[in-house]
Amino acid sequence: MKNTERIANLALAGLSLAPLVVKVDPNLNVVLTACITVFVGCYRSVKPTPPTETMSNEHAMRFPFVGSAMLLSLFLLFKFLSKDLVNTVLTGYFFVLGIVALSATLLPSIKRFLPKHWNDDLIVWRFPYFRSFEVEFTRSQIVAAVPGTFFCAWYALQKHWLANNILGLAFCIQGIEMLSLGSFKTGAILLAGLFVYDIFWVFFTPVMVSVAKSFDAPIKLLFPTADSARPFSMLGLGDIVIPGIFVALALRFDVSRGKQPQYFKSAFLGYTFGLVLTIVVMNWFQAAQPALLYIVPSVIGFLAAHCIWNGDVKQLLEFDESKTADSSQEESDAKSSKKVE
Repeated sequence: MKNTERIANLALAGLSLAPLVVKVDPNLNVVLTACITVFVGCYRSVKPTPPTETMSNEHAMRFPFVGSAMLLSLFLLFKFLSKDLVNTVLTGYFFVLGIVALSATLLPSIKRFLPKHWNDDLIVWRFPYFRSFEVEFTRSQIVAAVPGTFFCAWYALQKHWLANNILGLAFCIQGIEMLSLGSFKTGAILLAGLFVYDIFWVFFTPVMVSVAKSFDAPIKLLFPTADSARPFSMLGLGDIVIPGIFVALALRFDVSRGKQPQYFKSAFLGYTFGLVLTIVVMNWFQAAQPALLYIVPSVIGFLAAHCIWNGDVKQLLEFDESKTADSSQEESDAKSSKKVE
């Protein structure tokens, strides 16, 4: 397995559970940006070869606890250490992660203009003194990393809201594209756990809101406002990535059945409805809201209602991307054997 892909997967998994808070005005830009990002990430997740690594039910159950530990650790760091020191370290972390995310986002557009062997030939680099740890990459990935490096340097130096948003969108697209739930059962377990996670840390403790305000990193999208007291509206990246990987699974389910996307449309509509409902409730009560409280029931509810209406509940619950990957590999091996004969 490519270690670079594993590193990105782990980093994006951690990013998706970073402290989240929704504090947005009834601004169409917020809804459009989030929905377009989910749409793009979903279609980029559809690939000729199904994902070979998917999340298990056990991992889905542990995810909220890992996120809680991460969130509480950040809260304690900000409480007992200098805020500037913590944010300096985080800036370095997101500088590296940003280069990985931006280069991966740009790569499909760049590699078509490069020699084919630049895209195919792997370069293996082993860490000094840690020879067992290696990273695989191509020349095309190096080329894509050049503009990403300059852009991340601009972000690190200026912390401009536009640079923050572009990095955030790259993180979201890569998260939705690369993270695979494997099955709708696993997806339901993950969303249910994070549904409780979001409610607990927003409504019952000051931890999430406190960390979100202190955390100076691209874990949220910023939208300028005319209010000098509150210059930016914010939307947490987890409110895009977490439901986005579930919506992407619905799209790949449609593709695996060889039909036009239909359940993807209902899941995507559920996400849009949940996001709008979050904004309406937040502005009604003038208080931070756990977005997954509204988005999770909407996404699952819209998809479930559509499946029940069409009588496809059994097929949806039996869908397993790991089995799809195995069958695709068997078909590929069979074709190769025929060519040899």
